[in-house]
Order: sequence, then C-alpha cells, then structure tokens
Amino acid sequence: MAELKKITGPMRVPFLVLPPVCVLLGIGTAVWQVGRVSIAVAVLAFIGALAAHISVNAFNEYYDFKSGLDLKTERTPFSGGSGTLPENPEMARTTLVTAWVTFAITALIGIFFITLRGSALLPLGAAGLILVFGYTVWFTRRPLMCLIAPGLGFGPLMVMGTHFVLTGEYAWTAFIASLVPFFLVSDLLLLNQFPDVEADRSTGRMHFPITIGREKSSALYGLFLLLAYLSLGVGVLCGWLPGKALIGMLGGLMAVPAFIGVYRYHGDMEKLLPYMGMNVVINILTPLLMAAGLFIA
Repeated sequence: MAELKKITGPMRVPFLVLPPVCVLLGIGTAVWQVGRVSIAVAVLAFIGALAAHISVNAFNEYYDFKSGLDLKTERTPFSGGSGTLPENPEMARTTLVTAWVTFAITALIGIFFITLRGSALLPLGAAGLILVFGYTVWFTRRPLMCLIAPGLGFGPLMVMGTHFVLTGEYAWTAFIASLVPFFLVSDLLLLNQFPDVEADRSTGRMHFPITIGREKSSALYGLFLLLAYLSLGVGVLCGWLPGKALIGMLGGLMAVPAFIGVYRYHGDMEKLLPYMGMNVVINILTPLLMAAGLFIA
C-alpha cells in the first residue's frame, strides 16, 4: 500500500473528480441535441480526459520537484502539490514515466477519435496535448495563459471535445455550456495560487496573484464567478441550453459568500482555506447540476 501511495500520490487522485464532471456535461449537451449516444464512446472520452488530467498533474509534480518549488511551498489541502516527491525523491523518474504514459494514452485516444469523426477534431486534440505538457513548463510563466489554460482544458476542450466525439459536430450548446467550467476552473487554479505567491515567485512563475497582487486577483476571481453564471443564464435565454439547465444556478448559491470570503481574507491563508474548499464544491456542483438538467430536459 505504501508503494502504491507513492505512485498514485503525484496523480493527485482526490482532485480527479473534475474530468468525469466535465465529460458528463459534454455528454449532457450531446444527449439533449441528438438523443441517444454511444456509451462506449462516452466511456473512452472519460478515459482520455482522466489520462490527460493525470498527465498534467504528474508533469506538474515532477517539474515542481526538479525546480525546487516543492521544497519552498507550504502545502494546503488545495494547493502546493501532493508532497510525494520531496518525501520520496527516488520516485521522480516513476512520476515522469507516469506523465508520459498517460500523455501517450491521451494522444492515442485522440487519434482514434480523429479517425472516427474526422480531422475537424484535430485542433481541439492538438491544443489539449499542448496544454497538458506546456502548463507547468510554459504557461505558469505567462499570467494570462496561466489564468485561462486550466479553464480551456476542462471547459471548451473537454466539454466540446466530448460533445463532438459523440455527435460528429460542433454546436453552440456545447460551447456555451463549456464556458461555465472555463470560468470556474480558471478561478479554481487562480485561487489555489494565493498561498504559493512567494514560493512561485522565487522559481520564476508569473501568475496574477504575483503580478497584480492578491487583492486585485480576488476581484478577478469574483468577475470570473459572475461570468460563469452569466454564461449559463444567457445560454438559456438564447435557447442554446434548456431551461432545466438552470438547475446549475443552485451551485451559485455559494458563489456570493465565496467571493466575499476570498476578498476579505485574500491575505490571510488560514482564514482563506474554508473558501478555497467552498470553491472546489462550486466547481463540481455547478456543471454536475447543469448536466442533470440537460439529461432530464
């Protein structure tokens, strides 16, 4: 069990709930648009999304360990990595192998879907692979890309990609639905950077909590929360999403207290922690409820 924990630690297993939720949202938009979909294709899409998330996590763990960042970061339940490699440095090579193997699985599944559905899927697939490998290596040193890369991965790429492999076409329904996890997941990573400002700065990272400070970043956090739920509302108002998708607004009941807490305690990491946890629930609950609304519409 101890050896298994060393292997799975860099995968950050407790955080792997996001891929199934985002894939489920893509399945929901496909079902609402065309009715029945292939369960086998949906399962394969889920496996590809899960492999992509494991890969980006493992790359992140490996490169953060090699850069020395892991030795400077004060870990929280939501940020700072798993701590596996600082405690077990001999597992660094295994972690890198894990990253590349799951990267290859993601790529192979993508190639299969391109042969199944055509080359129109290629831009999404290529962008996804670039995000998986490039997030830690490149994008964490560019504030705007560091902000939007996670949201792009879990939003437009994952939701629209799932919709496309199930239906064979792009649709406004999937795009509008994907904006909700785009803004929420971007917010998730933005907020998780708050405790790591000093450590990240020392290793060359450059994200908004570093460049504009935590206070302004907390205002940006609130803006992205607002845009997530505005996207859902506009989608329903314009007929791109069914009215029952508004069930997702229930997740927004926590958005206001979350923003108030983040803005008030942006400089106090101990008091910020409960709101970081609340933010995780928002990220999971909102697209999950939207998917439920799409399935019953």
